[in-house]
Amino acid sequence: MSENTEPFYITTAISYPNGRPHIGHAYEAIATDVMARCQRARGRDVRLITGTDEHGLKMFQTARDQGRATIDLANEMSGYFREMYARLNISYDNFMRTSDAAHHAASQAIWRAMEANGDLYLDRYEGWYSVRDEAFYDESELTDGEGGIRLSPQGTPVDWTVEESWFFRLSNYQDKLLALYNDNPDFIRPESRRNEVMRFVEGGLKDLSVSRTSFDWGVPVPDSPGHVMYVWVDALTTYLSGLGYPDPDSDFGKFWPANIHMIGKDIVRFHTVYWPAFLMSANLPLPKQVFGHGFLLNRGEKMSKSLGNVVDPMALADQFGVDALRYYLLREVSFGQDGTYSAEAIVRTANADLANSFGNLAQRSLSMIFKNLDGNLSADYAPAQDDVDLLADIADMAAVRLPREFEQLAFSIGLEDWIRAVFACNQYVDTQAPWALRKTDPERMRAVLMTLFQAVRTLAIAIRPVVPTAADKLLDQMGIAEDARDSAALADNGWFENLAASGFTVGQPVPIFPRLDLPEGEGEA
Repeated sequence: MSENTEPFYITTAISYPNGRPHIGHAYEAIATDVMARCQRARGRDVRLITGTDEHGLKMFQTARDQGRATIDLANEMSGYFREMYARLNISYDNFMRTSDAAHHAASQAIWRAMEANGDLYLDRYEGWYSVRDEAFYDESELTDGEGGIRLSPQGTPVDWTVEESWFFRLSNYQDKLLALYNDNPDFIRPESRRNEVMRFVEGGLKDLSVSRTSFDWGVPVPDSPGHVMYVWVDALTTYLSGLGYPDPDSDFGKFWPANIHMIGKDIVRFHTVYWPAFLMSANLPLPKQVFGHGFLLNRGEKMSKSLGNVVDPMALADQFGVDALRYYLLREVSFGQDGTYSAEAIVRTANADLANSFGNLAQRSLSMIFKNLDGNLSADYAPAQDDVDLLADIADMAAVRLPREFEQLAFSIGLEDWIRAVFACNQYVDTQAPWALRKTDPERMRAVLMTLFQAVRTLAIAIRPVVPTAADKLLDQMGIAEDARDSAALADNGWFENLAASGFTVGQPVPIFPRLDLPEGEGEA
């Protein structure tokens, strides 16, 4: 792929920390991290921003019910998300909390910009509000639950709310939003989400209540005592405050607009209707794309506390390893669609692809060089056509096919290309049989082993954004310098000659992907 040196900005959703992070948070963070690592490997200056959305009635009520200060609850719960990102090797550049003073300043700045544009007015709100969703809903969107309880489209209870409120003139932006969707088909992805949003906006937009007076846990509305901003106004503004907005000398000037907002499908409306309307009102550029990924299902069932099937991603990482978990989630789930997972499936995929296929390929290739050639590398050999063809195919996968799929967030397709290249290498080993060549044709054996060394290096660099720790351990054993593990390194035609000439020798290799065992008491799915 042609190199792009423009700055790249990607975000996760800003997580609501009224509970500990679950596997869905991990899935989104891992996908976002892989995309950021891929762009860094291509030489782009990248910012990955994440954080916690700590305001709103839900947090206030949870803290009150626990008899503690809301900020204490926010500090504790935000800490759990930081721990998860660290454990899962998420390479974020800034973790922004909406309770931070800098974020308050940014939220008030965009509020003043919308007010200056004439899009905010004071009125009285009467309508349905879901505390769990922190969202307002129209009567036409509701259904009846048991006991006469009214339910939102997400199945959460709604309450009739009456209070003085600031309103945003969302109704003024219906035509502008539809024009945005029509002129920029990739603004909302995948296409199924785009179609849903267009139908919603075509149905008509009502002005949006954007402040609350029934509690004070939030960003104060400028010059309006007693009002705090509706949680989604200040939560979305995290994408700006994380870059230093409104400071003109901050990263904001360089990195905004965002290339991708990576979010769950349940919050697409907030990001593709409210957010672009706020930005238009504030005369700020719009993000280039919002991608609404699907849900992760536990053995096909949606996770819920009542079913007792909510899974702690930290426990999965401890049980199976971070790299195995990262690989499985992107390999087996088609990004953008709902996917299912289980402990058995993680074990099966990690063993088949990482331990048995790539791990075994690397282990036996390096072992044969260590045992048969005293670890010595040599670029002075005559490659056969099979050698040339194998390396050409793997180079095309690493430099063209996999990056092209990852660029479109088609992670599972890109990884399918990668594992096919691994299979091709294993087939090459079986066909060439270097253990037999040792006796019959030592020079041919050396050519085969040198070909495999180069192939394993390329495969490791290609998969490095997904399994960074394991890939780096392998590349360390191969003598590949830390600054020679990116996309530019793949185009370096002289790297092997230089490494061989340096006197580096391959030592006894250490396996990088241990085989996993099924959890005790669980059978094969």
